[in-house]
Amino acid sequence: MIKSKTNRAGDLVIAFFCVLLIIVCLLPMLNVLARSLSSSEALIRNEVMLWPKGWNLNAYRLVLTDSKYTYSLGWTAILTLICTGMSMVMTTLCAYPLTYPQLKGRRFFNTLILFTMYFSAGTIPNYLLYKDLGLLNNPLVLIIPNSLSVFNMIIMRSFFYGIPDSLRESAEIDGAGPIKVLTSIYLPLSKPVIATLSLFYAVGRWNGFSDALMFMNNRKYHPIQLLLYNILNSITSIEVATQEGFASAPGLSDTLQAATVMFATVPILLVYPWLQKYFIAGATLGAIKD
Repeated sequence: MIKSKTNRAGDLVIAFFCVLLIIVCLLPMLNVLARSLSSSEALIRNEVMLWPKGWNLNAYRLVLTDSKYTYSLGWTAILTLICTGMSMVMTTLCAYPLTYPQLKGRRFFNTLILFTMYFSAGTIPNYLLYKDLGLLNNPLVLIIPNSLSVFNMIIMRSFFYGIPDSLRESAEIDGAGPIKVLTSIYLPLSKPVIATLSLFYAVGRWNGFSDALMFMNNRKYHPIQLLLYNILNSITSIEVATQEGFASAPGLSDTLQAATVMFATVPILLVYPWLQKYFIAGATLGAIKD
């Protein structure tokens, strides 16, 4: 099919804005990378924009040789895998029964689940609840409370709705029960939505730090983002102390800050290429089709 000039012009405009959006998203990352590889003197003179000046790997050497960085990164990776797996199990087990028309009270359960999406108790009631349950300073406080996202559950339920009922009915005629139907029909056909939601859960857990900040005092279980938060606060304190007359390594704080940001960001970015083909398909859920 030959496109008209109007369609080609529209495609060019869309491509231009897509490239512009990519540049806007990429420039801050390139700036942080350049700052992490630049010398302290270049940062002090404010000469670094998108290309490193005075190549220097001391900040990365400091980050990679410090045990607290590597331990926190490993713990965060394990925590992300556990939370993502548990969240996907919970999301699937919540969304799948709601696709059965004969489920008694289905409308009530849908309303109840949606209610939790718009209304929550707040931080203080949650803190008191976790205290009564013995979850404070317990690694489970980073896993259990956020194991299910109502928004993600709705996405998975909508995907399940799109699977023809005839497939389920044919399996049931052959004697398959609900669990067999789920594992043999629904899950194999749901790879795009599973990959997409797994990515959402993984990124959310990797970038999360507020729950650990409020409910976890044991530094042993602090995720990498909370460690980064504490480091940035410490660097700010050092800069304030320097302004008040205390000694500090000039420019080192900026280089270390940039290197720590890259150290905490790059691992989760490496996940995207592996899930890209599924993510593109899952991101179009609900789109209008011809």
